[in-house]
Amino acid sequence: MPESKSRKKKSTPAEQPATPKAKPQGNPRWLVPTMLTLMLLGLAWIVLYYLTAQGLGLPIPALGAWNLAVGFVLIIAGFGLTTRWR
Repeated sequence: MPESKSRKKKSTPAEQPATPKAKPQGNPRWLVPTMLTLMLLGLAWIVLYYLTAQGLGLPIPALGAWNLAVGFVLIIAGFGLTTRWR
């Protein structure tokens, strides 16, 4: 009976040369503190506006109801930084 031809072994992933993997990068050191500060500052701005709108004239009396917009912009900026968080 004739003998069958021998086959070459297929290379397995372990035998292939390993490619260096990129080191996973973390967050910049300033990201989380800045993100939390912006969100808390915006919240504090809005709360301060509501608590002192009756007579003290805080945070900035000339802005009037636009103080709410300032607070929400700070909060939105903080949430915008969360998109960079890994």
